[in-house]
Amino acid sequence: MSGTGARTGAAVWLAILCGGLGIVALAAAAPVLRLDHPRISALIYAVFAPLCHQAPERCFHLQGFPMAVCARCAGIYAGFAAGALLYPALRGFSRPRLPSLRAFLAVSAPIGLDVAGNILHLWHSPNGIRFLSGLIWGLILPFFVIPAVHDLILTRRERRRARIAVPPGNVESS
Repeated sequence: MSGTGARTGAAVWLAILCGGLGIVALAAAAPVLRLDHPRISALIYAVFAPLCHQAPERCFHLQGFPMAVCARCAGIYAGFAAGALLYPALRGFSRPRLPSLRAFLAVSAPIGLDVAGNILHLWHSPNGIRFLSGLIWGLILPFFVIPAVHDLILTRRERRRARIAVPPGNVESS
């Protein structure tokens, strides 16, 4: 891959890493801001509401108030940020490639079993287990998202160059 592709990969990684860290920070900021900045806190809770049930008994609490996401979602977001942080050391930017399906299924098993057990009322996982299963699953997600976004950008760039190289009306028919 060219230096431009590697630079694009690094830019994609940095944007996704910043986004992941920002999401974790926002989820934790909602309870911290609740007393001094209630409107900002309420807005943060509202942003996360469509993504998470926010049941207080399933959330970690900061300064006496629940985070804007449940323990499992907090784990997913923290895992995503950690996975994004690890991405360059484990994959680099020279060739975007996805993990194997086997790896995805292996890291999906803990969260899948935990969710299924809770839905079927076989057990009630404590927040620590919910967080850990989310963390494990979240760790692999950047290894799919970063190459996918990188590939999307490169593909769009190639299509744009192809359109510029062949001006309209100069297409030869077969």
